Amino acid sequence: MMMTPVVRTLILLNVLAFVFTSEPVINQFGLHSFLSDLFQPIQFLTHMFLHAGFGHIFSNMIGLFVFGPMLERTWGAQRFLFFYLFCGLGAAMLYLGINYYEMSRVFEQVQEYRANPTPDLFWGFIESHASSAYDQLESFIDAYRENPGNPQFRQQSLSFINQFWIRQIDGPMVGASGAIFGVIMAFGLLFPNTELFLLFPPIPIKAKYLVLGYGAYEVYSGVYRAQSDNVAHFAHIGGMLFAFILVKYWGSKRKTFY
Repeated sequence: MMMTPVVRTLILLNVLAFVFTSEPVINQFGLHSFLSDLFQPIQFLTHMFLHAGFGHIFSNMIGLFVFGPMLERTWGAQRFLFFYLFCGLGAAMLYLGINYYEMSRVFEQVQEYRANPTPDLFWGFIESHASSAYDQLESFIDAYRENPGNPQFRQQSLSFINQFWIRQIDGPMVGASGAIFGVIMAFGLLFPNTELFLLFPPIPIKAKYLVLGYGAYEVYSGVYRAQSDNVAHFAHIGGMLFAFILVKYWGSKRKTFY
């Protein structure tokens, strides 16, 4: 499959950005929560060209390489580029909206604990938001329960809560996945019966079923996300949702004017 101009340029820009990516670059240009002091509007765009590792960029660029050229040949370069950026920005907006809702609820509990630090509230917070750290904190929680008035234990618990909160809101989201999932959605909508051959498992599947499978998996993973899961599933869902809206809108306009 021959690459088209916009697909080639996007892959090149992502690879170049990956070569020069460092932790400071990700911290500055990755997408941060609205609640973070590190948030900047430019991150809506820049986060789409940054990736967390080789596997991350490889999977995204393979998706763009496989599904992008047929869309670009169908729509033309300008419309395809608009679509790609539209899906990436839409994914970012949905991700930040869900993140704001979730983190606002966490912040309420952080504020509650700061106002009244007790062993039971600390344990409740860990159970709800940081259960993966329980093994590490188990002996501390037991000691805190036995000595609830100990100022040192209280201060240590407050320090953990504050650090946890900062990590949650200052952790950046990076990657072109939202735009790529939009590209996959559009491919499934425009070429639903095109047969694709999966690598794992090595079976043929029609594009429409691949899209349905991806969508169902992302919705499930987003709703029932494990605390150790650092994948931005709602960004993927956002990319697919905005792709669906735009493809349907363009389709209705074409029927109206032609």
